[in-house]
Amino acid sequence: MKETFLIMIPVLIPILTGLFLLVNPALKKRSVLLGIVSAGLIVTAVSVFAVILGEGDSFTLFYLTKTLPVYFKIDGMGRLFVTVVTIVWVAAGFFSFEYMKHEENEKRYFGFYLITYGVLIALDFSGNIVTFYMFYELMTLLSMPLVLHNGSREAIMAGLKYLFYSFCGAYMVLFGLYFVYRFSNTLTFTAGGVLNQELISGREPFLLFVVFLMILGFGVKAGMFPLHGWLPTAHPVAPAPASAVLSGIIVKGGVLGIIRTVYYLFGADFIRGTWVQTVWLSLTLFTVFMGSMLAYREKVLKKRLAYSTVSQLSYILFGLALLNPIGLEGALLHVTVHAFVKSALFLCAGAIIYKTGTTQVDGLSGIGKQMPVTIWCYTIVSLALVGIPPTGGFLSKWYLSLGALDTEIPFFSWFGPAVLLLSALLTAGYLLPITVKGFFPGKDFDYDHLEKKEPSKFMVIPVLVLAVLATVIGMFPAPVLFFLTDMIGKLV
Repeated sequence: MKETFLIMIPVLIPILTGLFLLVNPALKKRSVLLGIVSAGLIVTAVSVFAVILGEGDSFTLFYLTKTLPVYFKIDGMGRLFVTVVTIVWVAAGFFSFEYMKHEENEKRYFGFYLITYGVLIALDFSGNIVTFYMFYELMTLLSMPLVLHNGSREAIMAGLKYLFYSFCGAYMVLFGLYFVYRFSNTLTFTAGGVLNQELISGREPFLLFVVFLMILGFGVKAGMFPLHGWLPTAHPVAPAPASAVLSGIIVKGGVLGIIRTVYYLFGADFIRGTWVQTVWLSLTLFTVFMGSMLAYREKVLKKRLAYSTVSQLSYILFGLALLNPIGLEGALLHVTVHAFVKSALFLCAGAIIYKTGTTQVDGLSGIGKQMPVTIWCYTIVSLALVGIPPTGGFLSKWYLSLGALDTEIPFFSWFGPAVLLLSALLTAGYLLPITVKGFFPGKDFDYDHLEKKEPSKFMVIPVLVLAVLATVIGMFPAPVLFFLTDMIGKLV
């Protein structure tokens, strides 16, 4: 694998563009601001795809110590995650052009939005756990201003909660890193793991505790019980496009951290059949059910979607915890589908709030008559999240269920699919009534004074693109499945 600085270009472009926005007090004309943001997003996206479509490259930026480089390497997992990040980040970015029009501190918002994008690309391209951890912490710190944006007391408390939970999880991971360094051949991500079998002999019970602690630590960002409480607090108070990327993308940083820990550092064989796998599976299924129930009972639209994220992320973690190829394939499919779907749902919620000011689910009767395109997009992605064919959500949940049936742990082979099915029914119960009441508000609705409130193209097109992608993946899955199958064969 050749070393080339080209891998750093998509990392540096958004970071430098964002810094330019933050430190330039003379930049006050909105058209110029949006032009710079547009250029930053588009040029970064083009450079991302140019890099990942080329041959596998790596680059050592510098050395922290003689043996700890800040190292970047493009592999299959990085390609998958950075593609999803780029599509959603660009879509939500253009949505922000209209949504942020009436918000204060717009320049600051776009500055941190672009910088966080660059940090996420660096996270996905990280070639070892030290580099990954460094950018994982930066992701938390630089995305927090998106949560704090409106400056209200609620936003500040939510931001502090986000920071506290994230740091607690990060410290668990940091504790584990010391022992990974001590008992491994290298810290570079390697399919199948890096543990030195001679060094770990007799220390397996302790290392199982270490890997479990790292799973819990990264699980904080991924919203896994018991440290999920920050997510339904932080996401609803952020601006809608920030909520979209927080719920669709930022949380996937925790998912990627767990993947790198389990499949690239310790190895699936080290965990398979142990108490770690059993407890991990139990936590994920409990979180799936709990998140669905809390979403079903919630009346605030954005908070309902945040609880839904708690549930749906643990679908992914359940697939990872199965430690078999089918379950892993289902998990990675759901990473992609959930990113598109949940980002689209939050953008739809943002469009509704922007045009009507309504934040409560009970106030959305007739919304389909007022905003038909937006609510049709909402309906399509809701069906994808439920798992209705031919959407991508059906395909990912199908593979997750097959992975559960294929597991060697008898109880989870039937209990897992049962919980996933129950959660799918609850998902339909908290998402689809908005569609039904939106298009069929009943005879009491005032049709005579119906006012169309469809948002501008800057809001509609990004949502439409994400809805189409969530459906196309389910209808034409072959390219994605071929890519995943080839990558998974080296991991499990």
